[in-house]
Amino acid sequence: MKKKNKNRIEEFIRVDHAGERGAVKIYEGQLLALETFIKDESLKKTIEDMKIHEKIHCDFFEKEIKRRNIKPTRFLPLWDLLGVGLGFSSILMGKKAAMLCTASVEEVIDEHYLNQIKQLDSDEIKLKNRIIKFREDEINHKNIAYEKGATKKGIYFIIDKIIKAGSKIAINISEKI
Repeated sequence: MKKKNKNRIEEFIRVDHAGERGAVKIYEGQLLALETFIKDESLKKTIEDMKIHEKIHCDFFEKEIKRRNIKPTRFLPLWDLLGVGLGFSSILMGKKAAMLCTASVEEVIDEHYLNQIKQLDSDEIKLKNRIIKFREDEINHKNIAYEKGATKKGIYFIIDKIIKAGSKIAINISEKI
């Protein structure tokens, strides 16, 4: 395998690990808020179900990090803190904001995963197939979020832009560091 290709694969796995772990942390923050301040059993169930998928994704990339001896991003502790904070605060802003949080992140991840899928060669077919499956899960989460009330109208337009900008910054940093 060429060094350039190996480095690219390491970047993919590093950033995907960080992203999936970040998604788990966002949902953990949302569930914490739902268990302490806001009682909404239906929303709680939706978030718990999506968190299960994110945990499966995260576990896959955790194993790939170890198997391939790749250093995770040094920013994991910060991403953990920001993820929990984002999730927690999104619940406090209401159901529309909580679901928009999911939709906004998943829209960025959909594009991110599609870009990776286009770049992966046949020598990484297992990784490519997993990313294809994970992308399908993320698109499903986005669709559920819109069905459950996510919107980009009014102030939510600004929230969407902030979440997407933060997600893209985290992606760019996590690929390299």
